[in-house]
Amino acid sequence: MDRKKMPVLFIGHGSPLNAINSNTFTSDLKKISGLLPIPRAVLVISAHWLTRGTRITSGDCPEQIYDFYGFPEELYRINYSPSGSSEIAFMICDLVKNISVVPDNDRGIDHAAWAVLRHIFPDGDVPVLELSLDMNIDPEHHYNNGIALSALRENGILITGSGNIVHNLMIMDYYEGVEPYDWAVEFDEKVKQFLLEDNHKALIEYNKLGKIAKYAVPTDEHYLPMLYAAALKQKGETLDFFHESIHHGSISMSSFIIN
Repeated sequence: MDRKKMPVLFIGHGSPLNAINSNTFTSDLKKISGLLPIPRAVLVISAHWLTRGTRITSGDCPEQIYDFYGFPEELYRINYSPSGSSEIAFMICDLVKNISVVPDNDRGIDHAAWAVLRHIFPDGDVPVLELSLDMNIDPEHHYNNGIALSALRENGILITGSGNIVHNLMIMDYYEGVEPYDWAVEFDEKVKQFLLEDNHKALIEYNKLGKIAKYAVPTDEHYLPMLYAAALKQKGETLDFFHESIHHGSISMSSFIIN
């Protein structure tokens, strides 16, 4: 079947509770679902899978990973179990150039994927694969890895970065609706500006923003999936934010689509 070129998503996934919460963020996920073409598969670049080298889930029936603790029992009863695809995983390994992507038959799907995809593809009828983050490379190399994934868009793959532009759990407030920290707002707005201006050099060199960057990105695993998404934007394409908010004072839920 011929498929149109797939858009690219970046989703600020936030708390695992968003899998069961009803808020403006989950409402906007449901809305974006209606604007997407049906993909051959979703490839999620997950903030929650850090490896040496780059790996891809290749099992046909990946386990749903509950990679968190201390949450309400209702969350652990959520069953979202789309298929994987060894065929698509090996196709991706072959198509991607300049990165060595290693199939991983044992790895399951963590909440960076299932907690948001259950709102976008609620029937679980689209195969889901995850791509890991190589913990040994710097942001510029991650950005270049994003560029290397571009051929997948022509092959029916909906590439989705799942992380958060601002992610500081050490000083978060447990109340979702608390007023955000000033530095969180400032960093989030600067990154949005860089994205809209295609200033990808500034995105890569986010540490040059100084103190606000140290608070917003104390560790970079949630920031990096956004770099992959930004790297996939091609000439003539648009980048539109479909959700903007900051939860818990220090977690940006900003999410965008490129097409």
